[in-house]
Amino acid sequence: MARTRKGQTVGANKGGHNVSSKNRSTTSSKRYTPPIPTSQKKSPRWMAYLLISFLILGFIFLFVNYLGVLPGGASNWYLLVGLVFLAGGFYMATRYR
Repeated sequence: MARTRKGQTVGANKGGHNVSSKNRSTTSSKRYTPPIPTSQKKSPRWMAYLLISFLILGFIFLFVNYLGVLPGGASNWYLLVGLVFLAGGFYMATRYR
């Protein structure tokens, strides 16, 4: 390896080990990689519509409750309904494929 004026080695990283793509490609990973399934599961079309509807309804309930235009004014029950719709939308978003 060649040395520079300040005594640093060229071609080595900070740890002093040479990094080459040859060594990286020959070693295999020790972690298990599951096989790719032949058939991918798909969610039904109605699930996407329900997911978007829940998120929009939850946002509308929270926003309208904040404005206080619902019957009875701002109430914790309207807030709870909005949060349940939002939580349902987020839950469905995690299950959507």
